[in-house]
Amino acid sequence: MNARIDDIIRGALAEDAPWGDVTSEVFLPAGSTASAILEAREPGVFSGGAVFARTFELVDADTTVELGLEDGEPFAAGAVLARVDGSAHAVLRAERIALNLVQRMSGIATLTARYVAATEGTRARIVDTRKTTPGLRILERQAVRDGGGRNHRFSLSDAVMAKDNHLAVLAAAGVPIGDAIRSARARLGHTVHLEVEVDRIAQIEEVVSAGVDTIMLDNFTPAQLREGVALVAGRALVEASGGVNLDTVRAIAESGVDVISVGALTHSVRALDLGLDVTIGA
Repeated sequence: MNARIDDIIRGALAEDAPWGDVTSEVFLPAGSTASAILEAREPGVFSGGAVFARTFELVDADTTVELGLEDGEPFAAGAVLARVDGSAHAVLRAERIALNLVQRMSGIATLTARYVAATEGTRARIVDTRKTTPGLRILERQAVRDGGGRNHRFSLSDAVMAKDNHLAVLAAAGVPIGDAIRSARARLGHTVHLEVEVDRIAQIEEVVSAGVDTIMLDNFTPAQLREGVALVAGRALVEASGGVNLDTVRAIAESGVDVISVGALTHSVRALDLGLDVTIGA
């Protein structure tokens, strides 16, 4: 397991029981055991199996978790997704954190899969954004991949991506966007991707001619996107952003863009309804 993921889980466990689980300590007999079944209460796409299992392992290495399917696999309501066996103290200590994480990740994977299905047959890739839950980005990005989507830049350190606020600073300083792009390109290493956002058709030629790798067309209508794709004419990747939802994504994809970025995959997704039913043994 990735050390960063372990840190996330340990932090969540510490937040949930900073001085121990006082309820289990005073109510449960020593040596009692427990089993738990992770069951789907609605259909979806599974994500976070290893994270779910690792949560129990970090509480007690003797806890066993059997996963019923792999990340990225679809399931029906009523499907058994995992079984947990171990000390009752350990199972009850880990259950809420394990369930919270797998519910959120599966919710993201399920929503992503719906967007991917809606754009099937087009060239467009569905990608996420940096609109992630602080501290959980690595998990939420995995969930997007499990749903069949792709990841955008992971952080501000990974690529140059000049958006509206950057362009406003340039405009206030009287710096033409084309000059700024050429200057940035001259300073960058050859492996660094350079993307620039525009919000008007009239900006496209100057930006593309200056040598970007990707141009983002922000809040363009499908008709404007088609016009923009024609103007770019293969000289850069074309990304569509803004106004993307399950009702609009098909028309956006059919415009011919290469990438569609969807903040909703992570910023407002609903956790999937999964239940963890625990049975206490002797």
